[in-house]
Amino acid sequence: MASSSTTTISLSLATLSSTTATVTSSITQTKTSSICSFRSHERTLSSSLLGTRIRVYNKTARTRVVEKSSSSNGITCLASSSVLPSALLFDCDGVLVDTEKDGHRISFNDTFNERELGVSWDVDLYGELLKIGGGKERMTAYFNKTGWPEKAPKSEEERKEFIASLHKRKTELFMALIEKKLLPLRPGVAKLIDQALGKGVKVAVCSTSNEKAVSAIVSFLLGAERAEKIKIFAGDVVPRKKPDPAIYTLAANTLGVDPSSCVVVEDSAIGLAAAKAAGMKCIVTKSGKTYSTCSLVNFGFENIVLSSSAHL
Repeated sequence: MASSSTTTISLSLATLSSTTATVTSSITQTKTSSICSFRSHERTLSSSLLGTRIRVYNKTARTRVVEKSSSSNGITCLASSSVLPSALLFDCDGVLVDTEKDGHRISFNDTFNERELGVSWDVDLYGELLKIGGGKERMTAYFNKTGWPEKAPKSEEERKEFIASLHKRKTELFMALIEKKLLPLRPGVAKLIDQALGKGVKVAVCSTSNEKAVSAIVSFLLGAERAEKIKIFAGDVVPRKKPDPAIYTLAANTLGVDPSSCVVVEDSAIGLAAAKAAGMKCIVTKSGKTYSTCSLVNFGFENIVLSSSAHL
């Protein structure tokens, strides 16, 4: 993996597209590093984005140069002139809310327990399963590899119905957690969305999760007023899930914006792949789902990788 340095920084909607600007920061290491897709706009917006840490990686000649002074006065970001994005597209799980480890995983396990399937997914196993987009697809892949439970039907068609019933129950249990607000929004999410909407930037959520679960997160945690302004693309709205770009392509077409003018916030390699394949800029925020920063950097794309202060 390429050498890295860490900078504490206040990152906002202003970083999503840019002219040359100075961003206030506290320098933890003194050196010159490179970063791609880091752009700040001359208009000032103060909200931090999903935490306060950014890891800056040296990757290829295509990266932007960020010069760090020996003092803690700030860093200067050099980028070509641009405008604010037309749309800001969020993944849901791990981006709006850190749901995977203590939300979806627990709900899957509670469902397996209710059905007496003798299956339990620990944190490490679930981390591997998250490389597969979609809950139904995740269960199917797991059972195909490890063997189907004795209580599962034998025919392919019946197994699809079996998986669908498990996923329906899992979604009900997960939505109960959301409605009780046991899983809070990640820091900075609501403020960033407010700033985007206030600047006329379209906002949407694009997720492989069940549409009801995503709608519950948006409605209960972001509130009805924001929810009315946010378009949701989720679940089986497209035939192929991330890393396929279909959901982001659909979002751009529906919102009437050019993919190249969209900025995506993701937390996984498959989400990053989907966004890049759709021709969009992507910011990756570390979450409970993002088990390896190295795997994201070595994925072949150079993007901002953010780390919430809760995960440092």
